Formats: sequence, structure tokens, C-alpha cells
Amino acid sequence: MCEIGEVSRSGYYKWLKDSDNPGKDILDYEIIKEIFDAGKKKLGWRSIKMKLKNEKEIIMNHKKIIRIMKKYYLFVKIRIRNPYKNMAKKNQEHRTCDNKLNREFKQEVPLKVFCTDITYLFFNRYLAYLSVIKDICSGEVVAWKLSNNLSMDVVMGTIENLKNNSRLPLESLANIMIHSDQGFHYTSPEYIKEIKSLNMIQSMSRKGNCIDNAPMESFFGHFKDDVDYRDCKTFSELSLMVEEYIEYYNNARYQWDLKKMTPVQYRNHLLQTK
Repeated sequence: MCEIGEVSRSGYYKWLKDSDNPGKDILDYEIIKEIFDAGKKKLGWRSIKMKLKNEKEIIMNHKKIIRIMKKYYLFVKIRIRNPYKNMAKKNQEHRTCDNKLNREFKQEVPLKVFCTDITYLFFNRYLAYLSVIKDICSGEVVAWKLSNNLSMDVVMGTIENLKNNSRLPLESLANIMIHSDQGFHYTSPEYIKEIKSLNMIQSMSRKGNCIDNAPMESFFGHFKDDVDYRDCKTFSELSLMVEEYIEYYNNARYQWDLKKMTPVQYRNHLLQTK
């Protein structure tokens, strides 16, 4: 019968033993319920165990208390989490910083002030995310990463590509300002820690003010006007298209405001005349 009922033999005999003495827990239950009701049904087994010892001078095993509470449906009311505590915790984990750039987009020295952001790219019923770091002075894209998800890897990978960019005439990234919005990625402890480890200076736009990061908005606008990314069939095809455009943008797209030079040409020109 145990095999047919798919129950263990020990479980069956335990049930049989309890059924022979249905009131064996009744006295302990009455004591526990008295404490439970006095606590307005908000006391868990730990509080009940302490009150049994301190107020009733009864030492009861916690497993027995839990079993009796379950048996007689003494369920504790769930306490609603304090929203202000959640807000405080979030502020400790995700921190913003001052707008040190303050819309000073006219920079005279390259490789001193970077800006960064993420944009969405819809293609063939799919969605990709393009993270870019741009030099405000020369307009050069110094690092980028394309991802099919919006995890922290998209910004951390962009920073890693920045560190590994052998085309930049940089000994280190120390003292370079990097400006972003107040998005989740840029306020995260992981990102902040990485920026500090590189001795970079972090700056953020004011909340809900996209104009504070206008250079990135401008680049993404040009990208979406110039690139037929919606026609891509696969993520690999899109990635290749992004790579080709950024190569073109940096090295072959002449810009009137850069003395009719490409971003890389203008960067080298400024470094030579510095």
C-alpha cells in the first residue's frame, strides 16, 4: 500500500502514531497560541521560543514550535518592507556624481574629456544596444561595444575596449574626465569602482537632461541617419556594419567644424601643435 500510495514506510508509521494520539500537542499548542495571540499574530518561532523561556520558564525545541505552528495554522502576518529603507539602500549602492563637464563641449585639447552613452538599435525584429565612448574635443570614437542585452557587460566591455585601444597615443587614462547620464550602468558600484581604479574623473548629466550629454546625442543621430542598420538580418551582420561605420567616421568622414578634417586627423593636428 505504501508503494501504491508513493509514501515512505516511516512516514506512514509516523502518521499512524500521530492519529492514535491526536491531542498530544494540544497543551503545547495552547501555550504557544496564547503567546502568538498576545503578540497580535506577529511573532515568529524565534520570538515565541524566547518568550516561552523568559516568561513561562519553558524550554521548547524550535523544531517543535515550528511543527506546532504549521499544524495549527499559526501563520505570521508578513511585515511590509519599509520603502524609505529600500531607497536609502539603493542610494548607497548606486551613487550619482556632480556635472563636472557642465556643458563645456568646446574642448581645445584632445584625449582629456570623454563622453559615453548607450543607444538602442532595432533590426529584423530584434534589439541590440550600442555603447560608445567619444572624445569631445576631436569627435573621435575611442571605444565601443555592441551587445544583444543590457547587462553591465555592455558598459564594462566598452571600458575594457578603451583600455585596449592601441590606436590612442595614451600612456594611461589617468585624469581624463568621462561624462555620462545618470543611467543604471553609470551609477553602479562596479562601474564607479572601475573608473576610480583607472584614476579617471567621473561626471554625470543632471537627471532627465539629455542636452548635458549633447555630443553623444549628436553622434547617435548621425549614426542612425547614415547607417541602414534596420536591414541587418543577424547580430553579426549588424556588428560588422557598426565596426565599418565607426572606422569610416573616425578616419574618412570629414567635418566642417574640425577644420575640414576627420576626427583622427584633427586629433593628431592638435597634438602636434600643442
